[in-house]
Amino acid sequence: MVNSDLIVPNPSEEEALHRILALQCKRYPLMEVQDLYKLIHQASMGSEHAVQDLDVTRAFLEREVNELTDGPEEPIKDIISADGRIARINLRPYLASNASLSKLLDAFIRTANEFEGSILKLKHYCYYAERLAGEGSFAFSRTAIRTFFDQMEVQGFPAVHHSASYATAYQPAYRVVLYEFLNNP
Repeated sequence: MVNSDLIVPNPSEEEALHRILALQCKRYPLMEVQDLYKLIHQASMGSEHAVQDLDVTRAFLEREVNELTDGPEEPIKDIISADGRIARINLRPYLASNASLSKLLDAFIRTANEFEGSILKLKHYCYYAERLAGEGSFAFSRTAIRTFFDQMEVQGFPAVHHSASYATAYQPAYRVVLYEFLNNP
């Protein structure tokens, strides 16, 4: 359904996304199409789907922090958008650096409330990912990407969870933020 005839490629955006996706695939080799979609969705839509009740959001983060177990080595921040604005802040290294959990929560909530996601950007990222798959950059095919993204488009591009294999192997624990909100309160 993503009509590639309507997408005008932006070489610098595509190259930046290629670097991001290559790094993610290298770090997380069990990534499935669902995880690729989740990454692209977050990179283009931010954390808009996550904050509906501030008290629940705060309690969920505190519970997640209290239940954190060891996970893979990861950086504090993973820039996930081609423009460098959206990042996944990985909780384990973030907390190990003695950074402020309330500052992260505030950045997360501000991102959900103030960042305007873009379906057009999501479609561009999908198109770029399909092109990368055509070059053999992923463990899954271009057709698999197209099929999954088409299904998500029919559903209105909802947020999804990580695949079971990704969740089990990597125990992801992060918050998606507009990085400038974390650095400039």
